[in-house]
Amino acid sequence: MQFTDDSAMTRSLAESLVERKSLDIIDIARRFVKSYYHEPNRGYGANVRTVFQKLRANKLTDIYGPAKDQYNGLGSFGNGGAMRIAPLSLFCYNDHDRLVDYTTKETEITHTHKWGINGAILQALAVQQSLNLNPNEELDVSSFVDNLIEKMAKIEVDRTDDYLELDEDSYKDQLCAIKELISEDGDGPHDEKIVQRLGTDINALYSVPTAIFCFLRAQRPIKGIKTDNPLRRAIQYAITLGGDTDTIASMTGAIAGAFYGEQKLSPLLLQHCEASEQFRELADQLLDVVTQA
Repeated sequence: MQFTDDSAMTRSLAESLVERKSLDIIDIARRFVKSYYHEPNRGYGANVRTVFQKLRANKLTDIYGPAKDQYNGLGSFGNGGAMRIAPLSLFCYNDHDRLVDYTTKETEITHTHKWGINGAILQALAVQQSLNLNPNEELDVSSFVDNLIEKMAKIEVDRTDDYLELDEDSYKDQLCAIKELISEDGDGPHDEKIVQRLGTDINALYSVPTAIFCFLRAQRPIKGIKTDNPLRRAIQYAITLGGDTDTIASMTGAIAGAFYGEQKLSPLLLQHCEASEQFRELADQLLDVVTQA
């Protein structure tokens, strides 16, 4: 089972953090471009391909320009920043302000719209929260969401977008919706209410909150998903909702994996996943960098 652009870019970010032991935007951008041209068939979207082509053409002399040029200067609001951000959550596991700052700078290589940036920040914060919780204790779902609401309320800027200005949703709104939806049992997989309210597309605003919901909903059994493993249940549930399945499942898995840890990863399942051992080794190297700092 081959990994997609989500994992390819996550790997590039992690490798840069391991080698540089700090946030090096030029190095990260270089790795993104090199990885893309080495294996362009990983499922990269058209917009990010354009960014990489321009970065290659300008020889990385203008790291942020290509992304800023998209959508008439508004930038992409997609979930490409959020899908790869997990290594930064580990790198900044005990520093909220640094995580927000680093996530913003790293995301802007490809996404400069506030939804794209804030979506990456929300995903990074969700993973960071999970890292700092004890998986042997019952997760307080309400507190988990409340903490994110408080953090995002301080981050989001109240302004009208020129693009999609009729859509007034914010990440705070989406998180509040999660609190309402999580209290309902729903119909399990293919739950149209979840899809309609939270979304399952490439827009970060309508996919990052969905990943958080999937992680939280999988704390208890879900009709139609036959597994007692909550990490696997979360990923399977994300896939059943449809839409941008590889990215939403990837983000869900990042949050769940940060919470449950390696013990919930099935060795049998990993045997079928491309380069799983290399990713494990890279994660260990990143942990070493963080703990030795």
